[in-house]
This record gives sequence, C-alpha cells and structure tokens, in this order.
Amino acid sequence: MSIQARSYQRIPTRTVLTAWAACPKGTPAMLMRDRLDVVFEDNEFADLYPKDGRPGLSPGQLALVSVLQFAENLSDRAAANAVRTRIDWKYALGLELDDPGFDHSVLCEFRARLAQDDAADRLLQVMLHRLTEAGLLKSGGRQRTDATHVLAAVRTLSRLELVGESLRAALEQLAQADPDWLLPLVEPEWDKRYGRKIEIGKVPGGKAGVTALAETFGRDGHKVLAAAWAADAPPRLRALAQVEILRQVWVHHYFWDTRGRLRWRDGHALPPASLRFDSPYDTDAHYCVKRDTAWSGYRTHFTETCTSDLPEVVVHVATTIAPVQDGELTAQIHDDLAQVGLIPAEHAVDAAYISPAQIERAHRVHSITLLGPVVPDHSHQAKSGAGFDKAAFAIDWDRCQATCPQGTVSREWRPLHISGHNYIQVKFDKATCLACPVRPQCTKAVSGPRSLALLPTRELHEIQQRNRLDQHTEDWQRRYAIRAGIEATLSQNVRTCGLRRTRYRGLPKTHVQHVLTGLACNVTRITDWIADPARPRRAPSHFHALCTAVT
Repeated sequence: MSIQARSYQRIPTRTVLTAWAACPKGTPAMLMRDRLDVVFEDNEFADLYPKDGRPGLSPGQLALVSVLQFAENLSDRAAANAVRTRIDWKYALGLELDDPGFDHSVLCEFRARLAQDDAADRLLQVMLHRLTEAGLLKSGGRQRTDATHVLAAVRTLSRLELVGESLRAALEQLAQADPDWLLPLVEPEWDKRYGRKIEIGKVPGGKAGVTALAETFGRDGHKVLAAAWAADAPPRLRALAQVEILRQVWVHHYFWDTRGRLRWRDGHALPPASLRFDSPYDTDAHYCVKRDTAWSGYRTHFTETCTSDLPEVVVHVATTIAPVQDGELTAQIHDDLAQVGLIPAEHAVDAAYISPAQIERAHRVHSITLLGPVVPDHSHQAKSGAGFDKAAFAIDWDRCQATCPQGTVSREWRPLHISGHNYIQVKFDKATCLACPVRPQCTKAVSGPRSLALLPTRELHEIQQRNRLDQHTEDWQRRYAIRAGIEATLSQNVRTCGLRRTRYRGLPKTHVQHVLTGLACNVTRITDWIADPARPRRAPSHFHALCTAVT
C-alpha cells in the first residue's frame, strides 16, 4: 500500500458553516485545527509506506484520528464512527460532511507501522514543531519529569501457571503448524493437563506438591523441546515463536542437577526480573516492585514544560520494561530533547532520576540545571545530628588526604568498588582513632579506625555536598515545589486516557499508546489555553477568594 500525498489545508465550506453553527464556542478538535492548522502532513510518513502499490488512506489523517481517539479514550470502532458522524472531527480532518470514513481495522494497521523503529516518536516531534511555530512552545524555561507503572494486557500468572501455560501455548502452535509431527509425542493425560487454559489454585501437598507438579510440567516440556531440536525434526518448528518462548522459560525456571535430573529452581536461584518474563503472550512484561507497589508490565516516563506564561505540554515520552530504574533514563531524556531543540534551562525531577554524576553531565553536556533531592547521608552520625558526619571532614584532593575535626590527617587513600560503583576509601590511623577523646561521636566501631567513602572525583564530591546543603533551604524548596505538577499530569492521563493499563502486547506497541496519550494530553491543554489563557488551572474556593479580597 502506497501514499498519494494530499493536502487538507482547506476545510470544505459546508463543513465550516455547519460545524460553527452546531458548536458556536468550538470543540477541542476545532480549536486545535484553527490554531495549529494541519498538524500531520502525509509526506512526513512517506518512509513508512512503499513507493508502489494501491493508494492507501491518508497517514496524516490517521495520525490525527489516533490522537483524538486517545484524547477521548475511544476504542478503534468508536473512533471510526466518530469520523463518520461527528461534525467537529470532520472539521479537524478537513473532510466533507458526507465523507464515509474508513473501517476501524485501519487504525490497528496504522499503529503497527508506528511501532516499527520507534516511528511513534515522530508524531510527538511533529506536534512539538507545530506548537513551536504557533508560539506555544519554546526552548529553555523549566521542565519536569516523573514515571508511573503500567500493567501489561495479560493475565497475572504464578510461576507454576507460567510454565504450564507456556507449554500449552507451544503445543497449540505446534498442533497448528505440524500436527503429524506432534501426534506421536502426545501422552494420554496431556489433553486433560494442557487442553485448556492453565489455572492452578491451591496444590495439595504444599511446597512438595508444587515442586512435583512443576517437575511434571518440566519433563513434558523437555520432551517437546528435545524432539524439536532433534536432527530429524523440521527446522521451521524451532523457529516458532511459542517454541522459542518455551525454551527460554525452561532455562529460567529449571536446571539439571548433578545426577542429570531436571529440577525446579528455588526462588533465590531465579534469573533477575529484567531477564525473565511473566507471560508467554507478552515477553516484554516483567515483574517489578517499587515501595508498596508490585506489578508486571512496563514503566512510562513523561516530561512536560512548566513555564508560567505558556501552556504545559508533554515534550518527551519514554517507555521501558518495569525493572529499568528511573535514573537510567535521565541522560536519554536530555539527549532526546537536545535533538528536537527543546533543552530546558532547569529540569525538576525526583530523587530516583538524580545523582551527582547526572547533575554534572546535564550541566556539562547540555547546560541544564538538574533540580532534585540528592540522596542524603544515611550514616548514623548524620542521622543523629550530634556526631561527625562526612561534611565535618576537610578533604584535600590535591594531596589525597582528609583531615578530621580534631586535626588528624588520614593515612590511607585508595580506590573502592562497591556494587558496580567507584568510590575512594579514606582511612585514619587506628592508634590515633582509639585514643581520640571524641571517638564516640565519630564511629561506633569497637576497634577499627574511622573511614570515609567519597565519590571518585572532587567535582562530584562538591556537587553532592553542595546539593545536600541547598535542599534544606526555603529557596530551594520553593523552586522544587513545581515538580509536583507532573504527578497531576500522570494522574490525569491515568483517569482520562487509561494510561495505567496498556491496550496492547509488547513494548513497541505499548510505547505507541504512551506517545498517543501524551499527544492527547497536549490537545486538551492547548485547547484550554486557546479558549482562555488567563484562566487558572484550578478555580479558587469561595473562602480563599474572600480571604484574598480582604488582604
């Protein structure tokens, strides 16, 4: 299917007259069309389609329909009906009133194209370019970022149900691909065991019963895998998606003991959550725990502007598997914003996104002030407030030594490697520390000397100490208070656009959903801004208005 680029700059006269007669104040779709003109042009999607073939529908129109669909949280069928029946949508799309629209399945096909090579990010970049041209967005200013968890569109499975369902899915696909090859492998009890969806409640026998059933699944699955990888087996069977998933699940959850028997892995012997998946139907869905929240799915990061004289719009959307920590996205967000020319002057984030190294990189590479709380000193001296914490020691980086509050100079300065991070360990003389009159305020060690773990460079150490002091001041807390607004944005998208649960399976399609959600959020905020730029975000209460009038 190819593209025949068409222009929708001119809205049909009959559509204009009818739309404004029916909606004299305008609707979000109409106001957006008037301010931004045609948001998505066909030629911006040319590389997603072949150059020859039957002409397809306008990708620019499909992109706009997808955005409006998520703005109102509609299904594909409802969105296609809106194109046929709603005057304001026809106005936004530049269609005649009698345009018949299209079948709802076209939207699914269009999203599949967007899922290839992260083409969905292009939609956001195009809208940001239109907003910049319209004077509603500019570089610099302030931005804020936060993340929220997203539940996968699959059933939650226990480990036992996972291995059983993985085997059932593989058998189902093999029965469809080559039933004659599979039939000799099938045992009499397999129909009862794998003939329907695997749902396991309480297993008799407790932990031993669970292990016995798991190893039964393991032997059956190994029989299928061994046959599929035999020399005389058709190679195409090994390439089946569910067969490969079955192999990976067996690697994750089983092992061979010293006697050559297949065994069920204990919980502590499992691979990390970032490697194993929780469903054979969505291998990108991973388990994660953050504070009191445990889920299987993904994590999405939204970055929005928060400049006072302009509308707050989403400028960056990132989607990762659930176990990826927030701090791993900080540099990527800055680099992506630099590519579209929307680098902020100040970027407010929470503690998960920030570290002295990230503060240093943001300022050095992009001249961004990364604003957020650096992890405080968790030593007992700092917590008590009465001892000598790290800040009480004078560090001489040129001489590679530290001086304690009593004037003693350290005797050891060497590199230290802890949990994949580099530090510098500073130790003082043992005899001097034992004889120190203020030793109880310095260390709780019975006989060892005081030691410090410093960041590997002077610049990082100074950034850490400076931010730990600044974040307790009223001025810093007043500047940082603006970050809380991004939580309201995420809450808005969860409630109005269904952000909490993904509609699709797989990371690429889930990212398409999140980008469209961000674009839908922008449409809502832009139209509110166009309707009344001076209107406050929240109407004040009557009592607050009364107090303001009195003062």
